[in-house]
Amino acid sequence: MADPNDESTQADVTDQFASAESVASQGDAVSDDSVKSGDDVQTADIEKLLDQATESLEKATGETASAQAPPTPFDLSDLSPKEETSERQSIDLLGEVEMDLRIELGRTQMCLDEVLQLRGGSVVALDKLAGDPVDVFVNGRLIARGEVLVMNDNFCIRVTELVGA
Repeated sequence: MADPNDESTQADVTDQFASAESVASQGDAVSDDSVKSGDDVQTADIEKLLDQATESLEKATGETASAQAPPTPFDLSDLSPKEETSERQSIDLLGEVEMDLRIELGRTQMCLDEVLQLRGGSVVALDKLAGDPVDVFVNGRLIARGEVLVMNDNFCIRVTELVGA
């Protein structure tokens, strides 16, 4: 395999580009149809250099580069559903899955100035009235509504409505 840092390889490439430029600089060899940019390089010269580079790569790697290689189909395994087993798993498997449960009593909008003035004993008015159902969220998704109760000096929620998906 050719070393890209080899000075002889770099010199060969430099000579190839220099010969292409000298051919392109001859006024009678350049036609208006083949000029791609202001460098006055002919398309045929570019193709010749690309062919030479491809041949050099083929010699260096020992592989033949084929632009016309036929595509091969990707082999997918059988994607049909498997037979369902009649054995059901117990819901106990989910018993220790942790979830974020949030109860929303209501909402309000406040300016930062008002938030900074909040102290212990401050009253914040919400958009829901007393007795309105509260929203129950699990992992950020509304799943139920309920009412707030006090039981043994603790707040509780009695679920009154399950919200469908």
